[in-house]
Formats: sequence, structure tokens, C-alpha cells
Amino acid sequence: MSESSDITVLVVDDQPLAREGNSLVLDSAPGIRVIGEAADGNEAMQRAAELKPDIVLMDVRMPGMDGIQATRGILDRGLRSRVIVLTTFDLDEYAFGALRAGASAFLVKTATHQALVDAVRVVARGDAIVTPRITRQLIDAYTGRDQPASAGEALSALSPRERDVFDAIALGLSNGEISAMLHLSPTTVKTHINRIFAKLDLRDRVQAIILAHQLGLPIGGAAM
Repeated sequence: MSESSDITVLVVDDQPLAREGNSLVLDSAPGIRVIGEAADGNEAMQRAAELKPDIVLMDVRMPGMDGIQATRGILDRGLRSRVIVLTTFDLDEYAFGALRAGASAFLVKTATHQALVDAVRVVARGDAIVTPRITRQLIDAYTGRDQPASAGEALSALSPRERDVFDAIALGLSNGEISAMLHLSPTTVKTHINRIFAKLDLRDRVQAIILAHQLGLPIGGAAM
């Protein structure tokens, strides 16, 4: 997060009223500060590189470079920003594409103001938000694709405690729930998760759940 401890946000939407509305909602929430706006994907990538926000609130459907391309571009550049994608429909292939590109959360534009604020706070903590139905759709999209043998072998490289944490992620448990279940501090849970993602070459929890499904492990609905 920023030095002031506020969660900094870049709001991206090609519709001025939607952009301004989301900015007002987030800027009025304690501990959240909107530091910029962008009207399309190209501008989003430029502004993200300049401002380095904690969160990018990304509209998916935009003229020119859409939110999928912009999300992939921001994350491929190694920027620390995490992306929340917004779309009109909760079964939108555009949104699935953004999640596969590495977005951390999926929200429909009809979400309440409180849901938007909560999403920013949850994602800023390092968690992901994807509803069970969306997670299932993503899993279905990957069903039938071959999983490299190295992915299954990589599980053997996890320590016993890392494997416990991986299994908990696959069940859709949050960091707090994992902490309580395994009697670990929140900081230790985050450390284990970072190591797991590095060892398994995973970008986020959604990819972890998909991997668990491909390996035939028990899974839950979502990472919240």
C-alpha cells in the first residue's frame, strides 16, 4: 500500500459518469484514495505505470484496448497493482478473459457501493474475490486441457505445511479462515501462500483452484 497507508486506486471506465461515480464512492470511503482515472486500456496501462496504484478498478468492455488486454499488460509489466474487473453481466466471456489474464476480483456493475468498497479492501489485503458460479465456469473452461506432469510433481516440492495451505486454498478458504484452521498467524499464512505460488508458478487463487481441480483434488467454490 501507499506510504500514507491509504489504499490507492486507479478507476478505469470509458463512460465518464460511471468513472466519476465509482471515484466518488471509493474516495469517500475511509482508508481509500482515488489517485487517477483512465478512459481506455491504453491510458490505464500508462497511468498504472506512472501512479503505481494498489488497485486498478477496470471496466472490461472499452473501445480500443479493452480491459482484458490492459489487465494482462499491467500484470505482465510486473506492476504491483492488483486488478478488479467490472462488467455488466456476471457470465461475460470478457470478464472470464480478464480473470484468466490475472485479475484478482470480478464484480458486476450493479454491485452495491458497499460491495465495491469491500472488494477494494479485500483485494488490497491480497485475497481474491470470485463468486462460486464464476469459479465453476472458469474450471469448466479449463476442463479437458492437458496439465503438464511437472505441475503434479511440483506438489511434492511443497512442505507438509505448504501442502495443508494449498489444500485450504483449493477449498476456497480465505487467509483468515486458513489462519484459524491451521493455527497459523496471518503473516505466516501469507508467507506460505507466496511460496506456494512461486513453486507452482501460479498467479493467484483462481489458478490454484483450477490446478487443484485438474489434479483431482477436492475444491470449493471460490477464494474470498
